[in-house]
Amino acid sequence: MPDITPGASQEDLAQRLTHARYPRSNGYDPRWVVENQMGPNALWLLEWLAPALGLNTLRPCARVLDLGCGRAMTSVFLAREYDAQVTAADLWIGPDDNARRVAEAGFADRVLPVRVEAHDLAFAEGSFDAIVSIDAYQYFGTNDLYLPTLTRLLKPGGRIGVVVPALREEPDGVEPPEHLKPHWEPDYWCFHSANWWRRHWTRGGAVEVEAADWLDDGWRDWLRWCEVVAEESPEEFHRTMARQVAEMLRVDEGRALGFVRLVGRRI
Repeated sequence: MPDITPGASQEDLAQRLTHARYPRSNGYDPRWVVENQMGPNALWLLEWLAPALGLNTLRPCARVLDLGCGRAMTSVFLAREYDAQVTAADLWIGPDDNARRVAEAGFADRVLPVRVEAHDLAFAEGSFDAIVSIDAYQYFGTNDLYLPTLTRLLKPGGRIGVVVPALREEPDGVEPPEHLKPHWEPDYWCFHSANWWRRHWTRGGAVEVEAADWLDDGWRDWLRWCEVVAEESPEEFHRTMARQVAEMLRVDEGRALGFVRLVGRRI
């Protein structure tokens, strides 16, 4: 249950989160987005991914797997903006919770929440036209054997697209960048560069990599979002995490941290 009363008015919050780069995301209730976040702004990241993934070219009611969907905001976005039929898959957020949220958004007939573990996806081969994963793939997709088992779920020629927190360059040796050492957590070793991800996906032979690029000034978007969440999230845990990440991003100033977008087409 929420443990604070958020301070900003709806108008002030909307002004802070309105972003020229993400016009579709601007159409969502900013309080709803803040209350249901579980990391960086997932709608912004999905909107950045969409053109590279070709979401506008999908047939109506195309089947999309939203892998690691969290509280299903991205699933609602896919259904609303791209007329997709979405399987909203997550391990930590229960399907009943997500089903309620999806129904309140008006997409109960278009989004099916399920509880799955990313290494145990009990779907038939060729089930999906596209696979999407926002701020989740880094936790399970660095294994060399993972992508081929996942892409079997795509129809031939189908695309997978992910956005992950990332490093501009791979660190030398076993130490993080010097200026980030006071802020570094072991979990951050799943952050990699665009070149690392391109090589990782290419050598597996499961996809043709169509994009592996860096979000220009993505750290500014991340910091802007963290500053809002640190003040406005109804959950103390998320406020605390946002303050910690914001401090790290201010120290970094885009030297190392940001986001990478990856798109691959099933061969």
